[in-house]
This record gives sequence, structure tokens and C-alpha cells, in this order.
Amino acid sequence: MDRVAIKRALISVSDKTGVVKLAKALAKRGVEIISTGGTAKSIRDAGLAVKDISEHTGFPEMLDGRVKTLHPKVHGGLLARRDVADHQLVAKEHGISMIDMVVVNLYPFEATVSKPGCRLEEAIENIDIGGPSMVRSAAKNHDAVAVVTDPDDYGTIIEEMEANDGTLGLNTRKKLALKAFRTTSWYDHAIAEHLAAQEDYGGTLFSPAKLLALYPAQELRYGENPHQNAMFHRVGRHPVALGALTQVSGKELSYNNLLDLDAALRVSGEFSDEPFAVIVKHTNPCGAAVGASTGEAFARAYACDPLSAFGGIVGLNRAFDKATAMQLLEGEKFIEAIVAPDFLPDAIEAVVAKSDKKWRKSIRLVKATPIAQGTEYLEYRAVCGGMLVQTADTRRMDPAQIKVVTKAVPDNRTMDELMYAWIFCKHFKSNAIVVANHKSLLGYGAGQTNRVDATAQALNRAGAKAKGAFLASDAFFPFPDSVELAAMAGISAIIQPGGSVNDKDVIASCDRHGVAMVFTGLRHFRH
Repeated sequence: MDRVAIKRALISVSDKTGVVKLAKALAKRGVEIISTGGTAKSIRDAGLAVKDISEHTGFPEMLDGRVKTLHPKVHGGLLARRDVADHQLVAKEHGISMIDMVVVNLYPFEATVSKPGCRLEEAIENIDIGGPSMVRSAAKNHDAVAVVTDPDDYGTIIEEMEANDGTLGLNTRKKLALKAFRTTSWYDHAIAEHLAAQEDYGGTLFSPAKLLALYPAQELRYGENPHQNAMFHRVGRHPVALGALTQVSGKELSYNNLLDLDAALRVSGEFSDEPFAVIVKHTNPCGAAVGASTGEAFARAYACDPLSAFGGIVGLNRAFDKATAMQLLEGEKFIEAIVAPDFLPDAIEAVVAKSDKKWRKSIRLVKATPIAQGTEYLEYRAVCGGMLVQTADTRRMDPAQIKVVTKAVPDNRTMDELMYAWIFCKHFKSNAIVVANHKSLLGYGAGQTNRVDATAQALNRAGAKAKGAFLASDAFFPFPDSVELAAMAGISAIIQPGGSVNDKDVIASCDRHGVAMVFTGLRHFRH
């Protein structure tokens, strides 16, 4: 059927936002309204006529409301095909009236289980049975029935009915049905995931089967290259980090922008005690530093590698303020985007409104907060024919677990600097080497196929500043060659996981050159 006249509607909602307005619009067109419990009361209190579900079915609600809509007069009225004579004959024989619209949103299971201390019994009681059953019946028969599961659709439905003599078109009913099936699918997913979390799978976050619900967030300018199409989806109904981003200003985001924003957000989320700034290029940091202020941190980070910082992404752990904006506006700095927990109005005005550079007016300012450090969560990565899933690398190094393995013993300041270098190194593609000093990145070697090249790259970038600085390696040194390079450049101390069969040779090399070395026992590969 192309257009269906709405003559009878069943309304039963947990979220009553906008439901009275919808009911008034339906009543105005002479639609008979059937309802349940609190929904019926809300509609009746608005002065509208409403038939209780028990009056419609001829059967009382029972078992504390667990059984009220699970009845042939409900599902028969939803599932009966209007174009099949036998269906209509059977319906008439059993006194089943057709229901043309179902307005249902489900018990708030996710909201319930997200409350601290939610008991399993309470979670079970918030598993909706009648609601999903009605939604699926109506969605299956969308050729004749409209199913409404989202209050955001009420306005569109009212407008279409007013413009089309109380009818809804097939295209609208199809879209509503698709949303309905996705709603029940996600609902069952949320229940399954919560119940799975109550089980013990050997101390991991992995259940035997994993469902992943993705919600479209925005269409992107393009993919990794302009000839590729791309879309950004957020995970779940309660997104975090970039899933909950707000774009304050600037051009639309691209696929690569989001990859770099993610990298920047992850690094900035490592630091909370001091203002911190990182500049990311192709998902690798090319500058990172703390400072007395956000502006100073940004200036120090930019000084690490100005050439690579051109067209980079900035991540901040504090609000983007005017002092930082003025640092950005100095010279010919070209930054694609900034991600920060907040943006102050005068800083936005300085960059976007008053800048004399055209490109600065379109800089992407993205408000997002990183996932709290120490939070355990899963990461997903697609490969051809499958999906890799792992727990995120959120483990922090306990300084007490660090083992000094050389004759030279680091003092407190050296240990502090080594810890900063270690955290910086964690966020580079492997093989990764970092040179740092005064809590600022000086040089880096990332994504190399051998650790010697990575070390040479990092030392070359650091230049003369490598003398007296500190070096971190994301994985062990298989041979002393990289340590020899570091010693010749004047590196004073090294932090690395250890664990190579040649550790004794590596340690001996450090001892010959008077370089302190500590082992973490923790690797930070990032492929």
C-alpha cells in the first residue's frame, strides 16, 4: 500500500517526551488511541480520550504488568495483512480490530544498568518483553502499519499526516520499520552484553560472541584519499571520546583528520597534572611537551619539529585559551585541527574571526574529552575478512616496578624524565624510539623496520640537544648497536622493556659508556 490512513494507534512509552503532543495531533484527526499504564494516564490527564489496553483486549493486565500487550487482539491487529481476505475474515471472526500505528519506546534497560550498584534482579525487571514484541510485529507488517520508536520522529509524522489527510506513505513506514528493527537489535545487544559481563570469562572483557552496534555520526569529506568515500560511526548509544565530539568551528572533518584527532586525544589524555600539548602528524606525535601554561606547552611542542608540525593536529589537556591562540597565530604555523576539552570564546574569536590568514578561519576546532586513564575498554580494528579485538593499552607503569640494571643509578630527576619519555614513546608506531628532556619531545624515530634506523632518526632529529637527554624504546634492544649510537650522541639514560637474549651485552655497552639504563618489563608496540 502506498499511503495508509491512521485510524487506530496503540501508544505505550517509557520515555514520555513529546507523547502528549503526538496524541493530541492524532486525536485531532479522529484517531482512536489505545494505551497502557502511565502512558494512558498522561494522555488522559491532557484531556484526551484513551482506551485502556485491558478494555481493548478484554483481558486484565497481570503479573505486575509483565503481561498486558501479549494478546491476539494486539498482535492480530498488527500482523493481519489488509490485502489477504482470509486474514480479515479470521480477524472479524475473533473480534480483532486493525491497529494502524504503534508508538513504543522500551523499558530503560541501559539507563538502569548504568546506575552504580544496579542489582541483577533490577536489571532483569527492566528487560522489556511486550514492547519489542509489538515493535517487531508492527515493523514486519510495515506495508500496513507505522511503527514509531523514536520521539524525534513525532514531529515529522505529525507534519506528514497533516499534509496528507491523516495518512503516512510507504517510504516513511519503511524507514520507521528499519529504525525499529535496529532499535530492538541494539536493545537485545545491550541486554546480552550486560548479562555476559556478569559471567567470568577468565578475567577478560571478551564474551564468546561479540555484537558491535555502530551509529552514524557524520559523513566525512572523503576517506584516506579523495577518491574514497567515508563515514564516521560512533559506538553505542552512550558515546565517549571522539564518539561524543562537538565541532566548534571549521571545515568538515575527513577520515585522516579523525585518525589524527584520535591519536592526539590519546596522548593528551595521558597527562593531567600539568598543561600539556601534542602535535600529531599521520598518527605519530611530532611534538609533545608540558608547560607552565597551555600556551607554553604548545610553543615547546611546536619547537620539536616545526617542519613536520606543518598541517598537523594539536591535542591539549586544558581548554584552548587566547594565550595559546596567540602562539598559534605567530609566524606561518599551519595547523589542520585542534582537539581540546573546551574552547574559550576569545580564543575562538582570535583564530577564526580576526585571523588575517584565510586557512586559519577554517581550522577545525573539536571539543572532546579522552577516556579516563586506567579505564579498561576494547579496541576494534578491521582486517580483510575479520575484526581484531583487544583491550586498550591503558596500563600505567608503576615506578616501583622499574628495575635499574646498570652501574649508573638514575637520580629522582632522571627517573621522572625517563617516565615522560616512556609515555611519549608509547604513542609512536613501532619500531619507536624517543629522545626527550625537560618533559619535552626532542627527537623521534617511528614506524621503522629496525630499531637502529629508529634510533638514528630520533638522534638526528634531536641533534645537539641529545647530549644529556633521555631515550625511550617501545620494545627491547636486540643488540647493543642502538645503545652505542645513543651513547655517542650523549644520551645520559635509557628506558626500555628488557627481555632480549642479548640483554647482558646491551647492559655492558651502557656500563662502558656510563649510561644509566632501566627495564620496565612492559612493552608498548603500536602497529
